Amino acid sequence: MRKNLTRILHSSKRLFLFLVFSLSFTISSWATWIMIPMDELQSNHLKSYGIAYWVLQNDVEVYWLLNYRGGSFMIKNYDTIEEECIIRGVSYEIIADARANLILSEIADPEVNQESVKLEKVPKIAVYSPKNKLPWDDAVTLVMTYAEIPYDIIYDEDVISGKLPLYDWLHLHHEDFTGQYGKFYGRYRNAPWYQDQVRELEGLATSLGFNKVSELKLQVVSTIREFVAGGGFLFTMCSGTDSYDIALSAHSTDICESMFDGDPADPMAQSKLDFTRTFAFKDFHLEKNPMVYEFSDIDATSIHAKIPQTQDFFTLFEFSAKWDVIPTMLTQNHQLVLKSFMGQTTSFKKQFIKSDVLILGESKAYGTARYIHGNFGQGHWTFYGGHDPEDYQHLVGDPPTDLNLFPNSPGYRLILNNVLFPAAKKKKQKT
Repeated sequence: MRKNLTRILHSSKRLFLFLVFSLSFTISSWATWIMIPMDELQSNHLKSYGIAYWVLQNDVEVYWLLNYRGGSFMIKNYDTIEEECIIRGVSYEIIADARANLILSEIADPEVNQESVKLEKVPKIAVYSPKNKLPWDDAVTLVMTYAEIPYDIIYDEDVISGKLPLYDWLHLHHEDFTGQYGKFYGRYRNAPWYQDQVRELEGLATSLGFNKVSELKLQVVSTIREFVAGGGFLFTMCSGTDSYDIALSAHSTDICESMFDGDPADPMAQSKLDFTRTFAFKDFHLEKNPMVYEFSDIDATSIHAKIPQTQDFFTLFEFSAKWDVIPTMLTQNHQLVLKSFMGQTTSFKKQFIKSDVLILGESKAYGTARYIHGNFGQGHWTFYGGHDPEDYQHLVGDPPTDLNLFPNSPGYRLILNNVLFPAAKKKKQKT
């Protein structure tokens, strides 16, 4: 009797375990994921980043699959996410839980140059930009608006008053931090927009307690430097790159001629530059002539001007996804060879780049770097040369680029890689 009861209990236990296993398997089979491919099959690469950001806003984690199909995104499937992809015109695939696990397993293989990064945090984004309308647009604000990624506009008064710690990621709009008003004096000093800009910046500097615009901008770049040292993420393009570093290097001298600040530049300014203060550049030489549309010899615009547009390209480096996670994130793309594009600062001559700076993209044949990255303190910075990735020679007064015509732009993708970068879960550095 007791043996029969024991046999029945064992049989019941086996049946229970079988049912639990079967139910678990059924639930697992039903579970699905949304794959947002970022290879050539994606209909809108740029809005795909907006989907990833929107998902994070709704407290759902995103897997960024580095080097897998162009840097695809994988997300637990919810009907609302699928509907949002449809609304925004983003290509997606529904895959079973077993397939998702297999993909993650394949990516984890140490022999495969891929990595999965979990995005968990919604980056709080600020764009440093003047409130007045200037006769040029900004590629970063264009693409974030197109991708539907929200951001706040801040400017000098916000930086000076201590608002930077409220943000994770800061973009510097097309800007001159040296106090020379973009070196536009030679061409546009009689233009109403130029005169308005000078008047407004001088008024702003006075209202904030500075005698000169250059002194205000020095305080701004120094504060941004502290923001990065404390763990912030800085991204800038065009003249916001070299003029930022030049302003830092000139912290103890005056590099502005009288038409910019009312008194002559220090004749010994070049010898007083302090390259220990800069993020990216060293040993450069100032362009002292106020009539020349250039800040220094860092910029390689003159080199690219001699290259036919059809032959002007730059190449992204391929990094080890498991060992060099950060540069791999920043270079995710469906193309490795990209069209070059001009700007006030088009690209950077390599001889003036510090040895600890990481070059992410270059025009090797011409000795120029287009896309560079580094860390400072606890934070990171990225400089991207050129003005508009889909307008080879964007001029003052030209209309803004319509990104509906370039939804798969590989050049604009590099900007959005940086936008999502702060969302990644920090991993311990491999040693």
